[in-house]
Amino acid sequence: MNEQAPSVEQRLESSPAADLGRWDRQDTTWMLGLFGTAIGAGTLFLPINAGLGGFWPLLILALLAFPMTFYAHRGLTRFVLSGRDGADITDVVEEHFGLKAGALITLLYFFAIFPILLIYSVALTNTVGSFMQHQLHIEPPPRAVLSFVLILGLLAIVRCGEQATVKVMSLLVYPFIVALAFLAVFLIPHWSGGILSTASEVPSGSAFLHTLWLAIPVMVFSFNHSPIISAFAVDQKRRYGANADERSGQILGRAHLLMVAMVMFFVFSCVLTLSPAQLAEAKAQNLSILSYLANHFSNPTIAFAAPLIAFIAIAKSFLGHYIGASEGLKGLIVKSGKRPSAKALDRMTAAFMLVICWIVATLNPSILGMIETLGGPVIAAILFLMPMYAIRKVPAMRKYSGAMSNVFVVAVGLVAISALVYSLLS
Repeated sequence: MNEQAPSVEQRLESSPAADLGRWDRQDTTWMLGLFGTAIGAGTLFLPINAGLGGFWPLLILALLAFPMTFYAHRGLTRFVLSGRDGADITDVVEEHFGLKAGALITLLYFFAIFPILLIYSVALTNTVGSFMQHQLHIEPPPRAVLSFVLILGLLAIVRCGEQATVKVMSLLVYPFIVALAFLAVFLIPHWSGGILSTASEVPSGSAFLHTLWLAIPVMVFSFNHSPIISAFAVDQKRRYGANADERSGQILGRAHLLMVAMVMFFVFSCVLTLSPAQLAEAKAQNLSILSYLANHFSNPTIAFAAPLIAFIAIAKSFLGHYIGASEGLKGLIVKSGKRPSAKALDRMTAAFMLVICWIVATLNPSILGMIETLGGPVIAAILFLMPMYAIRKVPAMRKYSGAMSNVFVVAVGLVAISALVYSLLS
């Protein structure tokens, strides 16, 4: 008589926990995977968006970048870890808050992340098409063909499994870090003071707070990697068991230090090179900082490297956001009452993503920026407020109560959400 196969939970409980005292290759892979999801094409616009506020708001934002990023994502990781073994974020919400709340959060989670995936699909097609035409002097194929090949290629990586996807993302991070560091160092001889010209212009209290208020969401979403946090937490619990909270905190800490150090060095190098008027010109032309610098210096190296760097940035962020979006879509399908097999669910999800991303990338609509902005408040609420609410309401998370970092996370979340809503209405 055939014995019944062990359940996922039984396999997780019976598998030996990894050694907490030894940092291994998988920990490094996740560290770089988190970095890869967060630091994408938006980084190439960050010097413009953050630098326009002036020197003092940028300095305050730079000091707040690590605590804003680390405490919020650690809170969301702990929230997922508080659920049963193998449960992703959609399952944990249902477990803690009930079926209706679980379905609502899953719906919001999907519609907050999926539009960003569509934006990356459009940006990827535009970047490769422009590179072929202007740098390689090759006539690109029809947009429908180009977008289909690019998206299918990235989804082929995803079909190799979550671990393979994170590994590819971590590999793509290396050239991106090297490129950011190279550009930041390349600009050092060209530092002309740039944003320092605004350092003597100390704004009034109300004007300073207003500038800082509207700039905080820019910084929050420049380092946001909430779409991959659920998969990260599930894997940490599988590998480290009861020690998952400690190890995930260590991985998050190193990932965020790397993010903040690399990106802020790049940002300050750019804003010390370009004047506030030049930053405003770049924003008016809707150019990334790389494209503007290439034009500014008439440098063929930057002109050739810029689209390659953008391609790497977009590709790795696409993969990270796909993990979150597919998780949300699978949750919606399961919560609708349908129970397809795991393989069938993966195929349905991949087919849906491929078709929608391909159609949107082919049509190249201009409304995607607005869709991303509309999803911003939802992401901020899930990342900042939901885990802090759970600390007060869920017994499994009460052990994290009383920390000052909780108050800080709630305050930043409310500031980010109010600024986003204000920007939408103004």
